[in-house]
Amino acid sequence: MNCLVDFEKTVMISNDAIVCCRSYELMERTLKVYVYKDGKKPIFHLPILKGLYASEGWFMKLMQGNNRFVVKDPRRAHLFYMPFSSRMLEYTLYVRNSHNRTNLRQFMKDYTETIAAKYPYFNRTGGADHFLVACHDWAPYETRHHMEHCIKALCNADVTVGFKIGRDVSLPETYVRSARNPLRDLGGKPPSQRHILAFYAGSNHGYLRPILLKHWKDKDPDMKILGRMPPGVASKMTYIQYMKSSKYCICPKGYEVNSPRVVESIFYECIPVIISDNFVPPFFEVLDWGRFALILAEKDIPNLKDILMSIPQERYLALQLGVQKVQQHFLWHAKPEKYDLFHMILHSIWYNRVYQIKLR
Repeated sequence: MNCLVDFEKTVMISNDAIVCCRSYELMERTLKVYVYKDGKKPIFHLPILKGLYASEGWFMKLMQGNNRFVVKDPRRAHLFYMPFSSRMLEYTLYVRNSHNRTNLRQFMKDYTETIAAKYPYFNRTGGADHFLVACHDWAPYETRHHMEHCIKALCNADVTVGFKIGRDVSLPETYVRSARNPLRDLGGKPPSQRHILAFYAGSNHGYLRPILLKHWKDKDPDMKILGRMPPGVASKMTYIQYMKSSKYCICPKGYEVNSPRVVESIFYECIPVIISDNFVPPFFEVLDWGRFALILAEKDIPNLKDILMSIPQERYLALQLGVQKVQQHFLWHAKPEKYDLFHMILHSIWYNRVYQIKLR
């Protein structure tokens, strides 16, 4: 399949279509990655494939098991992967209720200094050709200073806490419910059967969600805005069915700018409504988010229904079709497929590294 045609059909590329397409093809043909073997489990080399932080685990698993991109000889590598789990770093080292994360950052500092002393590669560029993939909210803090020049693929893609556009990569936060079948329950109802205007359910994390609930919880039958749903299988299935049956899925920030609801919405073919002022959407350098999502300011919450109701049916259908087309870029597969989530993350890392070299 022609790369440019494929990208245009999936609303992947805007004005930089040819450049991005060639970059992807060049990546597939030439990119070589060296994966450091240093570091012990569970913080290193132990991919967690289920739950809220599954993105970093799935990438680790697929990267370490990859025969196309990974090389055993670091002298052949264009990029160097530092395979740690920010989730396991927190789980292993954080002293609960201590409100002190200094030891987590020190641990990563010691690891980075070991890599720099043992191998000649980190010091050649100050780590600019090294990358990490981390989904925990604390990852920007844990990797600050000592990994400052590395390419960071982060779920917490917040420009106010150090995320650098043009260097770092916004990592999609994917809530994987089944490690054996990450595509379970994929899809949703057609537009004609989506009778709920907007849906949200979740914990009261951060300052924004209480504002959303104050304005819309139990206030309007068209707006299915709920608080936290009770635990259990039945509630999970109800949550999924609400997403499959809603036109728009509200994705407000929590404690941090990111939300797993963005990818969940795409997974269940519901148009994501992102409400997070400082959030950098995943793959924004190649995806035209205006064709399959709404990005609203936090101050728009009181007018949320009016905004959604003002969208013409023709545009709604175009957005819904856009979600279906772009969905392939947000899916994990046990065996990676062209343009899927694994390849999209790797391409963004490659793309940003090439961009940084051009700026020299």
